[in-house]
Amino acid sequence: MAPEQYRQALDAAIREYETLGAQRREIDERLTQLTQVIGNLNRLCGFVSTVPWGLTDACRVVLKNAGKPMTPTDVRDRLESIGFDLAKYSNSLAAVHTVLKRLNEAKEVLFVEQPTGRFACEWRQSVRPVLLSESALAAHLAAHAEPEPARRRRRKR
Repeated sequence: MAPEQYRQALDAAIREYETLGAQRREIDERLTQLTQVIGNLNRLCGFVSTVPWGLTDACRVVLKNAGKPMTPTDVRDRLESIGFDLAKYSNSLAAVHTVLKRLNEAKEVLFVEQPTGRFACEWRQSVRPVLLSESALAAHLAAHAEPEPARRRRRKR
């Protein structure tokens, strides 16, 4: 290919990237609107959660499903939109800040700086240890153990 063809391909890729980015922003905005509508309709229909969530678990779910970094304000707004009751907190944003700080200390979220200079939280896939039974551990060790060197037999004289 000639250099001009590369340039045309690059321009086409950039245009497509920008178009897809704009579509993604529109979809994200619509998903946010629908989340709020669903939360409001759930409350109006009288549907209540049968599993009482704590604020920490609710923040985890919101961050896991966000797919992008979220500011504490974004997290609070999302919690309200899905119907989480923040009324019991005198300062709901401060409560969310505290939870996010603790999740960061536990290495469940990562603070990332945004272009605006503000920080947002991004969910991190956690690595959890796997517990093995004694027999599974023994089988694992046996499979990965180095063979013992052969012993020399002494000759009887």
